[in-house]
Amino acid sequence: MMLEIKNLSVSLDGKKLLDDINISVETGARHLLSGHNGCGKSTLVGTIAGNPTYTIDSGKIIFDGRDITNENATTRSLMGIFVGTQNVPEIPGLTIISFLKHSLAAHHHFQTGKDLPMGQFLEQLENARTQLDIPKDWLNRCVNVGFSGGERKRLMLLRLVLTQPKLAILDEPDSGADATVQKQIADTIKSMPDTTFIFISHQPTFTQSVGPTHTTTLSNGKIMIK
Repeated sequence: MMLEIKNLSVSLDGKKLLDDINISVETGARHLLSGHNGCGKSTLVGTIAGNPTYTIDSGKIIFDGRDITNENATTRSLMGIFVGTQNVPEIPGLTIISFLKHSLAAHHHFQTGKDLPMGQFLEQLENARTQLDIPKDWLNRCVNVGFSGGERKRLMLLRLVLTQPKLAILDEPDSGADATVQKQIADTIKSMPDTTFIFISHQPTFTQSVGPTHTTTLSNGKIMIK
């Protein structure tokens, strides 16, 4: 089991947002979180990712056999949890290639205890860029500055393919993307069988193209029992 959420209750500024959530996500799954806006989906994925805005009142989060309930977001990321959010900020002054190099180097050092050779990074970057048909000149531009919504999603895919996480959490990856980019996102998800996916989507066509293996529906911070 890649992820187990046990009796999880979460609040924000004293207001309960999630109540006694229990979910098991199997290794290799493409797990859809569904439900109306405001039902708690983004709160749940943020909590799994380690967003310190939320307070865990009770329960546990077990990732790949390890209790990560009290781990910070950085440690969770290095352990193999990838998060693709709806709104990614612009970072003026930081080029995409530098951002990716620092990210991949941190993951490599955490996993191996060694520095990432530049040649290895450039080879991995070129392979991922070619796979996703990312223009080479994008790499020297600043992170998300001047990029459209669809282009930002493609950059998210580039980071995803490079890091090869154990668990990828994608919060409405289809939002702001046209049909072509949505297909690329779905195809990329299906091309990564060694990565477990949790994703949120309100678009039936995109959801169908991903082909979820499991679905959990939330309502008012609780799991709906069918």
